[in-house]
Amino acid sequence: MTVSGMELLRSGTAARAALVAVLAATLAACGSGPAKNDTFSLSAVTAIEGPVAKSRQILVPQPSALKALDSEQIVIRPSPSEIQYLAQAQWSDSLSKMVQAKLVQAFENTGRIGGVGTPGQGLAIDYQIVTDIRSFEVQTSGADTAVVEISAKLLNDRNGTIRAQKVFRASVPVRGTGSVAFVKGLDAAFAAVTADIVGWTLKSI
Repeated sequence: MTVSGMELLRSGTAARAALVAVLAATLAACGSGPAKNDTFSLSAVTAIEGPVAKSRQILVPQPSALKALDSEQIVIRPSPSEIQYLAQAQWSDSLSKMVQAKLVQAFENTGRIGGVGTPGQGLAIDYQIVTDIRSFEVQTSGADTAVVEISAKLLNDRNGTIRAQKVFRASVPVRGTGSVAFVKGLDAAFAAVTADIVGWTLKSI
């Protein structure tokens, strides 16, 4: 084999080796995939005092909310007119579905009403708790603060009239930094609002 032939062979071998290295790096990058988000849920509220209403059954429809709130994204608000989302973190379900489920659990945990459920479960309903999620965010314009605001209407399901309505709001300082601290603040604010909604409902029916 001539010298030029040997050089050509070495050149071809080096090119193949470089191609294999590039393919291996590409496959490794594809295999690693995007970074996974940490997933969070909300705690169920336990002990809530109030009158006993064993003869009443309550329906909890899915709350309404603006599109910016009603997703799996955790909302951060740097200013009143700006919305961002917490990086690499998400709720375990859409916000409205989580709030609905936790409200049902909170009513069930009281043991003070005849029944509570969601649409489609076939309950003979006396009242509906119609809610709208107005705020569910961490405000960062000053000291980091978790804010939850939910409006509630107590609807008499027998005649369609509104028995009572009220806006419930809680603000909780965020202790620490990062996703876990932000979610703990939101969880605490939501627990306070939920307890107020359940207690108010028991007194109103």
